[in-house]
Amino acid sequence: MEQLQALKQMMQMNRMAFDNSFNMMMSAFEQNKLMFNTFLTQSAGLPAEGKKAVEDWMKSYKKGCEEFKRMIDASYDAADDQLSKMDA
Repeated sequence: MEQLQALKQMMQMNRMAFDNSFNMMMSAFEQNKLMFNTFLTQSAGLPAEGKKAVEDWMKSYKKGCEEFKRMIDASYDAADDQLSKMDA
């Protein structure tokens, strides 16, 4: 029983570490996005197609990160469910 409790605590700590790292990564992305948007609006030499391509790339990146987060959360939830079944 003690081993199962230790495993649960380890999973909780791992999940918290992932969540904190992911949140920091997304904060950095948002800051870079703001800085890059400023650059795009101030650069007159960049064609509209180029600006659109960069904006699409940023949207795709954010969507991919959010999907990755959902998959990781689902995996942690499944692991929690399995550990709860072992505890019963």
